[in-house]
Amino acid sequence: MNKQGENAKQPSLAIALFAVATLLVVVMYGLIYRPHFTEHAAFPLEIVFLSAAVMLIAGLLVMGYDWQDILQAITHKLARAIPTLLLLFAIGLLISSWMMSGTIPMLVYLGLSWINIDYLYVVAFVLPIIFSLCTGTSWGSIATIGLVVMAVATVVNAHLAITAGAIVGGAYFGDKLSPLSDTTNIAAMAVGVDLYQHIGAMLYTTLPSALLSFAIFYWLGGVYPADIAFSGNGVSTSLSTNSEALNVDILQYTLDAISQLFTLHWLLLAPPAIILFGAFFKKPPLPTLIVSTVVACCLAFGIQSLALDDVIQSLYQGFNVTMTRHVDVTVDEHVTVLFNRGGLYALHQPVVITILVFIYVGALDCVKAIPTIINRLLDNVQRPATLISSSLIASAATNAMTSSQYANSFIVGETFAKKYDQLGVPRKVLSRSLEDTGTMIESLVPWSTTAVFIYATLGISVAEYWQWQWLSLINIVLAFMFAWLGIGQFQNARSKKESSRFISAGKST
Repeated sequence: MNKQGENAKQPSLAIALFAVATLLVVVMYGLIYRPHFTEHAAFPLEIVFLSAAVMLIAGLLVMGYDWQDILQAITHKLARAIPTLLLLFAIGLLISSWMMSGTIPMLVYLGLSWINIDYLYVVAFVLPIIFSLCTGTSWGSIATIGLVVMAVATVVNAHLAITAGAIVGGAYFGDKLSPLSDTTNIAAMAVGVDLYQHIGAMLYTTLPSALLSFAIFYWLGGVYPADIAFSGNGVSTSLSTNSEALNVDILQYTLDAISQLFTLHWLLLAPPAIILFGAFFKKPPLPTLIVSTVVACCLAFGIQSLALDDVIQSLYQGFNVTMTRHVDVTVDEHVTVLFNRGGLYALHQPVVITILVFIYVGALDCVKAIPTIINRLLDNVQRPATLISSSLIASAATNAMTSSQYANSFIVGETFAKKYDQLGVPRKVLSRSLEDTGTMIESLVPWSTTAVFIYATLGISVAEYWQWQWLSLINIVLAFMFAWLGIGQFQNARSKKESSRFISAGKST
């Protein structure tokens, strides 16, 4: 047996730590040290993962691993990334088609007409909750209803970072608790628990987090009202004594511009209705997005009277309001910036980063780095509170390292399941823990594909919105608090007795 075969079957802790350290070193230097301790710019995320992958692969080759085995592991991982990549391309097409059909402009028009801007942050939190509960997708909610709310916030001069934090939090609440969510189903599947038991367990931490977040966003509506201008550092300054009148003028101007640029018709609600229909009847998301895009293109022809060349160009490079040249109207930049977006290449950055992440993760899997480290850390864990906390930490670290809740659910779930059984802690607590930190940390990790997608879609970076993404921040804290307070552990008398017997046996040995 060659050295590679021995290492693959029995990976050492040293090799596993080296594999993980390649990314940690680049992240610490490129994303933390350079921007905060020197005058240099941070590394682009593409360079971070490319550098980590090159260092890891080079190290494995030096240690005697076979290139073909490394390549096979990377190829296998990339194959699992294909659905995500296709979804990113489909969302770019969806955004451009909803723009040129007038669907998003009409939703913005309705939002500006109906939404009370005094409660804008609450609305930004609640609407994505409803949409993601119905559709089971956080990304889809952010790219559709989130984009609409963001456009409204831009027009009324609201605090965009708070709005983005509310949108992302609401989207992740619904995605986490929706029975249609792929990550929710996978977390339950990975540890072998019933889907609705998994969702019921998550209510213990997620529902209180949502209620507290709702209260905070309600309070923030008074602290950072929409008639205040914000500087780059988030400090509010009054526009002028006529700021309220100015915002009213801008609001009315935007409504007039939308009604002149686009023909508003109730049929324009068909594309989002298709998304909701597909989610309710559990249709595959990718075909549903494509159908919605095709219908939106037909509406662009029939209702907006766009030329074929404009429709093709919009799908290719994104919609531009100049395509509505049949309407003799000139609009300001603050209106065009709302609608000039989308297209096949709109999300090219998340696509590239996703590919590079999975190349690194594939090489990581070649030496089973994460399971090896986690198994070693579990050797001395004998208390339920310690076990739950360990699974929360492992889930957060695994998702941050792999940028994949799928990988996190199966790696951490399979690694911790037997230990949960030994200590008499129900597995639904484990499945909940996978999401309490794994799912919830996605939008807070700057190098994750989710964070890159949010920036590409909403135009707000993690550095700007993380402190306003209250749902995840509160949920993560509550998960650890409940673990040590014994809340929501679902241990009956028998399971506690089994746990005590296991701990006693461990002490005696």
